[in-house]
Amino acid sequence: MQTRKSTDTQSVPLDPRQLQLAFAAFNEASEQLSGVYQELQHQVAELTQELARANGELHKQLIAKENLSQQLSLLLNALPGGVISLSAQERIEQVNPAAIHILGAPLLGMTWQQVLHKRLTSTGLVNEWYVKLQDTSEQRRIRIESSAADSAGRRILLINDITEAYAVQEQIRRNQRLTAMGEMAANLAHQLRTPLSTALIYANHLGGDALAPSERKKLATKTIERLHHLEHLTKDMLRFVKGETNQLETVVISSLIAELQQVIEPQMKQHNLLFTVNDYSADEFLVTDRQALCGALINLLENAVQASSAGSQISFTIRLEKSNIVFSVLDNGPGIDSMLQERLFEPFFTTRSEGTGLGLAIARSVIQSMGGNIQINSSIERGTEFVIRLPRCNGD
Repeated sequence: MQTRKSTDTQSVPLDPRQLQLAFAAFNEASEQLSGVYQELQHQVAELTQELARANGELHKQLIAKENLSQQLSLLLNALPGGVISLSAQERIEQVNPAAIHILGAPLLGMTWQQVLHKRLTSTGLVNEWYVKLQDTSEQRRIRIESSAADSAGRRILLINDITEAYAVQEQIRRNQRLTAMGEMAANLAHQLRTPLSTALIYANHLGGDALAPSERKKLATKTIERLHHLEHLTKDMLRFVKGETNQLETVVISSLIAELQQVIEPQMKQHNLLFTVNDYSADEFLVTDRQALCGALINLLENAVQASSAGSQISFTIRLEKSNIVFSVLDNGPGIDSMLQERLFEPFFTTRSEGTGLGLAIARSVIQSMGGNIQINSSIERGTEFVIRLPRCNGD
């Protein structure tokens, strides 16, 4: 029979020194943990205070921004001019009441091109348009300025109703012309008296019984010429006083130049002049009074013809600048003295016996009414250049 052996487990006695060291290490670790815990509590408290201060500052900033936003809204609503905010895609994001009053509702969500196409009509001048108010159907003249696009492509449009201001400017210009009419009344009497007296002399001779048919015909022709001169002078006077342009239409520059060539080239050939046209206008167009502009340009070309001798060259150049269409008429005639250049645009001032002295005055009046300007560059023996600048049509 087998017997099971039992094994007695004997415990090893602990060293008191080891126990003492263990307790000391435990106590030290506890103290370190306690210190770390207190430090963490202190940091948490400081972070909580800093967070509270930051939240307080953010709250103040939020309130300040809300107040500023309210002030800006009040300001936008109170502005007499229209303000429109466009997205990078040219879609209207924000408008003020003045913009709605000027352009009509709705505006929000529309693209700016839709507004231009449906509600505005070009005046022919840069940034200026006609718009009909919806509540009165009255046509107003407005000016639209655009800010530069920001980094996101957004921009702001400012819209001002300039109807009254434009009317005042037109009245000032008309008053200036009427003042000039008063100042040149004596010149007018002289201008009318000379051809009228000549026509009367010719007419009296026509009553002679012994006058041969050929002489009678010659006198009749001269009488008619003088009367035509009087008619031309009267029409020029009326055009000068009126000064404004009518019957606005879209004029393609290249077609206008072709029309001018048909009118002026026979005169060039008749005087044996070399005429060159340099048209760099491409497909550019103007919204303007075609007849008035054509008349002003023909006047400059005819002046160049009168100033040029046979075999001379006259060039007509049309080019584009950033904001303007430029018409240049250049001849290589005798030139004009600088003292006379200052008087060329004065009514009734002329260096030709057959001239009325109103051609350049009318041309300047017409060009200015179109928002442009005319200038002269000339020197003795080096020819003369007349330069007209007209604002290009709106590109928006």
